[in-house]
Amino acid sequence: MHISLTDRLDDYVREKVSSGLYNNASEVIREALRRQIALEETNVLKRERLRAEIDPAWQQAEQGAAVPFDLQGILSELDREMKPDA
Repeated sequence: MHISLTDRLDDYVREKVSSGLYNNASEVIREALRRQIALEETNVLKRERLRAEIDPAWQQAEQGAAVPFDLQGILSELDREMKPDA
């Protein structure tokens, strides 16, 4: 397999190898790919958790069980909570 890197990425890989953290460029690339895979897996799990939390709310809304959003009421309640006791 042959991989082409931009000058910036090539410099980065060379710096990592020169620092002694990695023995060669392949180790740098493998570590970068492992981190990317972990990030993607984490993002998938986050989306699944979010979907699991949102889906019941959508179902409630479709059944007409949603509570109307009252911004003014929320702001008024926050104002009351933020007022110091006299």
